Amino acid sequence: MIALGVILMLIGLVAGIPILWTIGLILLVVGVILLILGSTGRAVGGRRHYY
Repeated sequence: MIALGVILMLIGLVAGIPILWTIGLILLVVGVILLILGSTGRAVGGRRHYY
């Protein structure tokens, strides 16, 4: 999810499409939050790890 967010942000920046930049930023933030919660051992959505 983090990689997809970064890719969408880059495409949005290069192509000049602000909606891709926004979606990429949201995916990046959600991916980082899931990564932090998963690394602390807390189960999120019934899963211990998100890859």
